[in-house]
Amino acid sequence: MKAIKHTLTLFCIWLLASGCKESFLNLTPISNPTADNFKTQDDFELAVNAAYASLYTVYHPEGSVSYANEQMSDNAIVFNISGIQADKWQFKDYSLATSNTMVYQFWQEYYKAIFNANIVLDKIEGANLATPYKEGVKAQMMFLRGLYYFNMVQLWGDVPIVTTPLTGEDSYKVLRSPQAAVYDQIKKDLIYAAEKLPLATAITIPGRVSKGAAQTLLGKVYLTLGDKASAATVLKEVYNSNQYSLLPNYADLWGPNVKNTKESIFEIQYLGGNASAPFSRYYQTFYPNNNFLGFYGGGMNQVTDDLYNEYETGDTRRDVSIALGYNNSGTFINQKYPIKWTDTKATQVGGNPLANNNFMVLRYADVLLLLTEATGDATYLNLVRTRAKLPKYGDATYPSAKYASLDLAIEHERRTELAIEFNRWFDLKRTNRAIPVLTGKGKAINQNKLLWPIPQIVRSQNDAITQNAGY
Repeated sequence: MKAIKHTLTLFCIWLLASGCKESFLNLTPISNPTADNFKTQDDFELAVNAAYASLYTVYHPEGSVSYANEQMSDNAIVFNISGIQADKWQFKDYSLATSNTMVYQFWQEYYKAIFNANIVLDKIEGANLATPYKEGVKAQMMFLRGLYYFNMVQLWGDVPIVTTPLTGEDSYKVLRSPQAAVYDQIKKDLIYAAEKLPLATAITIPGRVSKGAAQTLLGKVYLTLGDKASAATVLKEVYNSNQYSLLPNYADLWGPNVKNTKESIFEIQYLGGNASAPFSRYYQTFYPNNNFLGFYGGGMNQVTDDLYNEYETGDTRRDVSIALGYNNSGTFINQKYPIKWTDTKATQVGGNPLANNNFMVLRYADVLLLLTEATGDATYLNLVRTRAKLPKYGDATYPSAKYASLDLAIEHERRTELAIEFNRWFDLKRTNRAIPVLTGKGKAINQNKLLWPIPQIVRSQNDAITQNAGY
């Protein structure tokens, strides 16, 4: 509870400061107004908790990876009424403008989050603390920084690389670095994290990153770069570590009190029932836009028929993941929506259900499917299918007419296993399938639109920052 209170205090400071006028990189905002006074381990724990609190923003149900992976894919549509509707629909319609307010908001959020990690990394070097503690803190911050830059390079391509706290004046000297350089920085951060972080079984504070999390993310980075051999090596280390396993049933993964299971590799922690705590917003945000349950649902990431129909007959994951609709005064409304993060018993305060559900950024089924992608060995994929009580790839009863190659089988399995978990668009981009798949489903996508525009306000503040092609 002490850690949660520290996180909340600094997160509130972050929110208050986020409205201030800042340079285009938002490099000096936020989370620790007494950074120059870092001395004790308790001081650093406060700052570390603040860095972890940035996950609540980046992985918010209306955050950047949600809009990218669900709205820009074939998985979801949006029916929410809050905010600037035109800006929200631009993601779905592939009509993003350089003036889109949400693209700029997401850009700011990432650099604020990276600042939180950088300030800790900067101050820990000169701290008079035990070396193992310092190395552990550095590894955690490098993981978070690597994660955020991995998201950013997939969203914007070339981005400014910032690894130290900068003044506003200095920030204008930092221009976009080529994607290759960004990936080099990501790999450097994650390799260090994987070397210094403890195994999952040695983690004593729920939600702190482990060696397996760094290795899993590094494996995904290698696959994104087309380096299947390196991906296979690091992902097999996760597989052989005996730290993780699939839960017996897919339904066992979900529920407001299901937290940090053997299948979870990196999980964002929420505390329901308290309006001042970081309660989970996925339930409300993903519920249809009505107030029949005493709160207004956000209507975000409503499930497409295309995703629903992707499930095979008898796939029990479908009914665990998706509801067909809801009842309105006795009339059934057919509107499919995600239900993995449902918390029907959540306390409601001010029209918000204070849900308790955690969110898994990385889990073991993801590792298994990535391993098949890296190695070409369907054994790992078939572990996932066996848990789902479906015929194995290669069996006579497998739907090979529809998924005729192992690549298509992986694509199908990742879509159904990881539905609405913020993976789909990045998956399609990684396998060079985004344009053929989404064009075939009516999306106005082309090569240029595989990246978001650099926000116009960024370029207005620093005209040396270049724009992505097509914008």
